Amino acid sequence: MEKIDVVIVGGGLAGLSCAYALANKDLQVIVVERGDFPGSKNVTGGRLYLLPIKKMTGDMLDGAPFERKVVRERWSLLGDENSFTIDFTSTVLREKNHSYTILRSSFDRWLSEKLIEKGIFVIPKYRVDDVLWENDSIVGIKAGEEKIYANVVVAADGVLSFIGEKAQLKPAMVPQNYAVGIKEIIELPESTINERFNVGSSEGCAHLFIGDVTKGMFGGGFLYTNKSSVSIGIAIGIKALMDRAPLIEAHNLIDSFKERYEIKKLIEGGVISEYSAHLIPEGGFEGLSKLFGNGILIIGDAAGFALNMGITVRGMEFAIASGIIAAETILKAKEMNDFSQNIMSLYEKRLKETFVLKDLYAFRKIRTFLENEDLFSYYPRSFPELIEKIMWFGEGKKRKIGSTLWETMRSTGMLSFKRLKNLYKIKDI
Repeated sequence: MEKIDVVIVGGGLAGLSCAYALANKDLQVIVVERGDFPGSKNVTGGRLYLLPIKKMTGDMLDGAPFERKVVRERWSLLGDENSFTIDFTSTVLREKNHSYTILRSSFDRWLSEKLIEKGIFVIPKYRVDDVLWENDSIVGIKAGEEKIYANVVVAADGVLSFIGEKAQLKPAMVPQNYAVGIKEIIELPESTINERFNVGSSEGCAHLFIGDVTKGMFGGGFLYTNKSSVSIGIAIGIKALMDRAPLIEAHNLIDSFKERYEIKKLIEGGVISEYSAHLIPEGGFEGLSKLFGNGILIIGDAAGFALNMGITVRGMEFAIASGIIAAETILKAKEMNDFSQNIMSLYEKRLKETFVLKDLYAFRKIRTFLENEDLFSYYPRSFPELIEKIMWFGEGKKRKIGSTLWETMRSTGMLSFKRLKNLYKIKDI
């Protein structure tokens, strides 16, 4: 039985990063990808935080097709007929390479081409049907009648991870641990984007929305500027959708979101060039799969490495870091000629030393905090209403700002024991 060293299932950021870290190491490495090419099924349109992975990536991201450096952060509370937005920028954001927007279809394809130049086989249109077992070890993959035997199988096949499930490492799916994301890419002239978002040619904006965008359900909206397009969409918790009465179809939410005054003016005149939907891991630390086994490692979304922090959503830097650390573990296993879970466990140990598991553990309670319905219904309605009262000038004497503030907080229940208790929980996240 002839074996190669490594077969990586999935040509997303995690799998490609793992392969890149194994290139030029005298190993036989194959990446198999179900899509027409790496990136063809990776529909995430968002941002990549660079500083956490800067020391890990070496020359991997040299010449990367980044879209725009994020220099403006915006958060909006959307009431039924009003909104309140925070617009933040700083010298640090403008001068440091903190984060960039990217388009995964082009970014992943670029990285795969860079891999091919290094001699790594990247095989598209390859659907894996099963894993190969020998006693209690994973020893390869099966696609139709074809079998590829390998010392290590790396599961990088996304949030549903068929490989993780077949390897009996992935826990049963629980609705509250997942969200559905719906995204459109809307083409706009570069000059129009610069003007509407008040940024320079290479600069961009990341804008998150909560409230009416999901009709009070767990989730939110997003808008990221690219060079000559914007990525716009929504994410809604699966459980929230299931519990919704009356039922509402997720795709209708993005249509109503785009009709909001706040959004309509930003995308006016744009042309839709892409529409996509995908699942998003929302379980955080508690939703992680088992990360290793005999002859197998699980990385990226397949492992559940994503973190919704409320103010931002992270995942791509986790994918890259986990792929690189998996590669380090494989090199150690090759050196020792031992691919048992005893050596594979070094992967998890190393992850615990990095931001990946440190951050996921530090924010392990945020998922419970975000289950507070007030965050998506009460506050997005109440704060814009309060601002509207303060800023409104009509007939008669204008009430003092302090009186308006106090009366609104009291009458809307903002000062209730329940809400104050829930806000107190912020100290735990």
